Amino acid sequence: MTKFSDLALDPRVLQAVLEAGYETPTPIQAQAIPHALAGRDVLGIAQTGTGKTASFVLPMITLLGQGRAKARMPRSLVLCPTRELAAQVAENFETYAKYSKLTKALLIGGVSFGEQDKLIDRGVDVLIATPGRLLDHHERGKLLLTGVQIMVVDEADRMLDMGFIPDIERIFSLTPFTRQTFFYSATMAPEIERITNTFLSNAVKIEVARQATSSETIEQALIQITPTRKDRSFADKRAVLRALIRAEGEACTNAIIFCNRKMDVDVVSKSLKQHGFNASPIHGDLDQSVRTRTLDGFRDGTVHLLVASDVAARGLDIPAVSHVFNFDVPSHPEDYVHRIGRTGRAGRKGKAFTIATPYDDKYLAAIEHLVKQPIPRGSLPEGFVLADAGEAPAPREGGRDGKSSSSRSRSSSSRDRGPARERDERRPAASEAAAPVVEAEAAPQPVREERAPQAPREERRSEPRRSEPRRDEPRRDEPRRDEPRRDYRREDRGERVLGMGDHVPDFILRSFKIADAPQDESHDAPEAEEPADSSES
Repeated sequence: MTKFSDLALDPRVLQAVLEAGYETPTPIQAQAIPHALAGRDVLGIAQTGTGKTASFVLPMITLLGQGRAKARMPRSLVLCPTRELAAQVAENFETYAKYSKLTKALLIGGVSFGEQDKLIDRGVDVLIATPGRLLDHHERGKLLLTGVQIMVVDEADRMLDMGFIPDIERIFSLTPFTRQTFFYSATMAPEIERITNTFLSNAVKIEVARQATSSETIEQALIQITPTRKDRSFADKRAVLRALIRAEGEACTNAIIFCNRKMDVDVVSKSLKQHGFNASPIHGDLDQSVRTRTLDGFRDGTVHLLVASDVAARGLDIPAVSHVFNFDVPSHPEDYVHRIGRTGRAGRKGKAFTIATPYDDKYLAAIEHLVKQPIPRGSLPEGFVLADAGEAPAPREGGRDGKSSSSRSRSSSSRDRGPARERDERRPAASEAAAPVVEAEAAPQPVREERAPQAPREERRSEPRRSEPRRDEPRRDEPRRDEPRRDYRREDRGERVLGMGDHVPDFILRSFKIADAPQDESHDAPEAEEPADSSES
């Protein structure tokens, strides 16, 4: 059996590995480390939890033992899809390089640029970063990648899912062509294969397990339920989740509960807390300090249930996770492999439960097609009946089932009717309003006489509105009686033009003369007599 001492690692690295408690390498470590030390590119395909991180960290420390980093020019680069995975790789470097004099820097979001700039300015041997923050530093002119000797892309398929492939291609173009590249992924999508063919040179392909397979140490169970009502699906799944956790009892030392959406993570976590469970949420919208504190609490046991989105599904090394619950069936089949891979690590046994409804059949078919085997079907806990699980939903749990069905039906019906239709329903019809009047004349009744005054109201309502002003009201274009009447007669006829002022230039007055104006009834009268006529009038 191969041991770490047989892999030609630096003695200082071997000492750190032995102190960490490892003697025998995993299959991917035993196959990848010799090729990496020989300077070849490595393409590693292995399921999660097989020790991929150490398979590139250990040879990197050995290869970087000689040399010195320059300011703003790191000697090696490790790209990770999430902040948590980047922080975990940084912890591995601290563990295995504690007897080496290598320096490192962690570039992730949620941390100020100032502290990171100070580390880069001093020069680092190992730079661990997420693609977005790395490009931010490069665009600010604080980082040069021309001195990178070794480049690692970890969890490449997760990079693809998160849309980082264009950033990865750009980062590759910024590094020297002579670099050594380690490329690790749990699945081999066509886009990943294209990138490896483009940027890897004569790479050694190492595949220690069939692509997208689950570990044999994980006991899987698919819990299929049919909700009592379609709008109760979310609440019924929460009831089933609580029943499964209670049924496992003390065997469930800790667990990760995966949801597809960030909003559901908060709702499920709050619901578990209200029912007496020790649960905390973690997803991408939380502040980095909160995410770090939650993960630390889950590692040291102060947090029992970790409700997470897929941000925690990839690469997190928490060896002692006993259970994984898929509250939602993942829409991407590869995510199922990564989720359940959080348990059953390092040879331990683990359990993975998946709660599914009839609407998840197409996702289940895609998962079973990927892993090349059906997911074992499980049953609900003994004594649990879904119809009787109608515990009162926690108030204000995201609004998915917080309101009663009656209030929801009333609000939806009012939205469908609209305000106009509601007024028509409240208003009696014309035939109904007229009927009491006729009956009142034939046989007067005290109850129906109250509706009699409605008839004149209907008549007035049927009359057209007045569009013309009353006779005693002046029109808008006419002056009021108390205002002096404006005179618009021409100045050339000897009349004063109001509104032009007393001092009007002559050239303006000329424009008011009408050259070809139609004459009065006497068309044969000469124009010279016009002033005389106007003056006489």
